[in-house]
Amino acid sequence: MERRKFLQHAGLTGILAAGAAPAIAQSAPTIKWRLTSSFPKSLDTIYGGAEVLSKRIAAITGGKFQVQVFAAGEIAPGGQALDVVQNGTVDVCHTCSYYYVGKDKTFGFGTAVPFGMNCRQMNAWIYYGGGQKLLDEFYSNYNVVSFVGGNTGTQMGGWFKKEVNTVADCKGVKMRIAGLGGTVFSQLGMVTQFIAGGDIYPALEKGTIDAAEWVGPYDDEKLGFHKIAKNYYFPGWWEPGPSIHFFVNKAAWAKLPKEYQAAFEAAAYEANVTMMAEYDHKNPIALRSLVQQGVKLKKFSDSIIEAAYKAAVQLYSDESAKNPAFKKIYDEYLKYQKTQNQWFSVAELRMDEFLQKHIK
Repeated sequence: MERRKFLQHAGLTGILAAGAAPAIAQSAPTIKWRLTSSFPKSLDTIYGGAEVLSKRIAAITGGKFQVQVFAAGEIAPGGQALDVVQNGTVDVCHTCSYYYVGKDKTFGFGTAVPFGMNCRQMNAWIYYGGGQKLLDEFYSNYNVVSFVGGNTGTQMGGWFKKEVNTVADCKGVKMRIAGLGGTVFSQLGMVTQFIAGGDIYPALEKGTIDAAEWVGPYDDEKLGFHKIAKNYYFPGWWEPGPSIHFFVNKAAWAKLPKEYQAAFEAAAYEANVTMMAEYDHKNPIALRSLVQQGVKLKKFSDSIIEAAYKAAVQLYSDESAKNPAFKKIYDEYLKYQKTQNQWFSVAELRMDEFLQKHIK
């Protein structure tokens, strides 16, 4: 979305919040949408992004436009949220694009790809770098339009019952992992599978899987993974800046009054910004708590990360050779990432390196 349009929408939000909503609402239609989330209510931060959207839209429109939020499983399983929006059963969902890489690996770019861009870089690419246009061109094949609605920041690498110090240690490990990270880890010998968030703990407890990744300290502590697996690895190289999206059914969006579209877009911006801020607030506290409970923090070895990077680059090359949609986005994505990395390596990286040495 162009910056001018965003400012116009933000301006509309301010006007409505200041008291113009009742006047507009008097002549506006009452519209009720249903939103299905891919997340359980217990994960209040990531699930809460949809609640932020719902509450802000209602406030802006004087209650005329209502979006009712349903947790994963209430209307559809978390991994099928996009499907029920695509077929028009539900108007909108809150989910991760990379949950659907089984349909097409191109879905990975909307959320995160291994060794891809971080949260700020993703926002820059989507909002200003042409990413929104590229993604929506692809998503249009699935009868939806997209709006970024959250980010978790760089995720942790997951919980392992046994240590994995070498590539050889990865062989045969059964791991829950989402997106293209699973494809890469499988190249290193792991047995990977996607399991919805609410089903990970019992699978880990029963031994169906040996390892699992979700988001980071705050969510992971809530889910209780540390009670079963004590080795907590980092970084989640397959999720350097995963974006969460609102996907809206095309027909439902086209029928929505322009004022309501503007309210939706502004509310999605709010959900995107506040989710990242909330995780940045909660994760340090939760990490400290986990360590106090005996969790062992471990960095993936250089040999594992290097092998994963090599496998990821090969995956992108192979997929680009046979999937025009993937290649089109990947070529532009990589070009943009290189420019971002050049900038981040100057001021941002040097400042972070210095502060990590001196403020502990």
